[in-house]
Amino acid sequence: MGVVRSRLDPAATAANREAMLARLAELAAEHAKALGGGGPKYVERHRRRGKLPARERVELLVDPDSPFLELSPLAAWGTDFPVGASVVTGIGVVEGVECVVIANDPTVRGGASNPWTVKKTFRAMDIARENRLPLVNLVESGGADLPTQKEIFIPGGRLFRDLTRLSAAGIPTISLVFGNSTAGGAYVPGMSDYVVMVRERAKVFLGGPPLVKMATGEESDDESLGGAEMHARVSGLADYFAEDEHDAIRLGRSIVRRLNHRKPGPAPLAGYAEPLYDEDELLGIVPPDLKTPFDPREVIARVVDGSDFDEFKPLYGTSLVTGWATLHGHPVGILANARGVLFSEESQKAAQFIQLANQTGTPLLFLQNTTGYMVGAEYEQKGIIKHGALMINAVSNSRVPHLTVVMGASYGAGNYGMCGRAYDPRFLFTWPSAKSAVMGPAQLAGVLSIVGRQAAQARGQAYDEEADAAMRAMVEAQIEAESLPFFLSGRVYDDGVIDPRDTRTVLGLCLSAIGNAPPPAAPAGPAYGVFRH
Repeated sequence: MGVVRSRLDPAATAANREAMLARLAELAAEHAKALGGGGPKYVERHRRRGKLPARERVELLVDPDSPFLELSPLAAWGTDFPVGASVVTGIGVVEGVECVVIANDPTVRGGASNPWTVKKTFRAMDIARENRLPLVNLVESGGADLPTQKEIFIPGGRLFRDLTRLSAAGIPTISLVFGNSTAGGAYVPGMSDYVVMVRERAKVFLGGPPLVKMATGEESDDESLGGAEMHARVSGLADYFAEDEHDAIRLGRSIVRRLNHRKPGPAPLAGYAEPLYDEDELLGIVPPDLKTPFDPREVIARVVDGSDFDEFKPLYGTSLVTGWATLHGHPVGILANARGVLFSEESQKAAQFIQLANQTGTPLLFLQNTTGYMVGAEYEQKGIIKHGALMINAVSNSRVPHLTVVMGASYGAGNYGMCGRAYDPRFLFTWPSAKSAVMGPAQLAGVLSIVGRQAAQARGQAYDEEADAAMRAMVEAQIEAESLPFFLSGRVYDDGVIDPRDTRTVLGLCLSAIGNAPPPAAPAGPAYGVFRH
């Protein structure tokens, strides 16, 4: 109980550190692609038009020297679309209020929305809804990327539905329109609570002059059809008329200041201490080979306040570490995999711990490094299915906020029991060392080999060993590629791949954001489904 005594030997973990630094260099290179927008040519053209790039708009919107937690920066990685998916999303502080910001990047294909733009935007809006954060849209988009309309049109309607539901739930929505907002995109300002438009820049219409000409024969121009001044003076769509982009951002900040926003969640404890150990040492904890176990207490000691961690049931179910701590003054309950495999004891321990956290309204932090639940006749007979189901039941029906960090392996149903994406953690981040799949590449290829061998035997045929070796190599390579963090982050299965040294800061920002929503109410009926003991 109390302060964690680190046993980490920096000299012995030098190889781990070098491997992590190499992965971080790869991460920086991929982030640079998103930061570059549409490339120098299109960024320069955008500036020549007197416009600011998306990230500069965000920087001016948020309070000076305040952090901006960018979300899903690698969205669309590994696809035919640019890394970042032509939109910037994140959480920033505006006039002292934490807000979700969604900024179209018009230097990438005119800010047109592709399928990954839609997924990334939906995720940002989910975060606004779950944590009751005001939503600020920085709008300049040519609408849907038409060649992919079949993947955008039908699911994309959710964007407008969600905007109205945010407003109905009392969560403010604000649109600052810097340029085109056409077709379906016109409904973004149309369904926002507050709308600011920039003089001679904002163009908001369901159909531009060419479409109007084709549909009705009417001759029109951009300004009379959907210009900022027309919407401010005639249609009434614009609530505020800005002289330029800086003025629009000033007006946006003023709107947020007048929201009279108050955080209903409990305030963090004052006077908390920094961890006793250097965050830089987090780089050396996870081995390159995830089959090699590591002690998650070494991570906890470098993340929580004062390295102070009260471990719960330390002698029982020792493959899962559970306990209580504070992080930037916010109380948290932590579940962390110690040796990868989850047995019946770990499952029962987790379920009890989750129930205790729900009794006290304490958010839960899951630190994942799991190969899944144990298999084999002995463990089946001891009830691993019902005990794993017990843990998953507890995670599924827990009412307190969950945060997840995938540090290493995240395989099989262990991903579910440790609150993977399907279990709706408020936030989920991965380290560059993480891998996630139904099982390890070698295990999956081996299973397919066994099944194929048995099928050949049942048919009385000789098994083609050469073809088997080729199949195994191909499957292992495919699963390895599809389990890597960039691939998963590209599909918005997490909220970002982060430097391990930033873990404490990122989690602190998330816990602060969570405080914008009131504590969960007690359920009207049973808190959990039926537990099989």
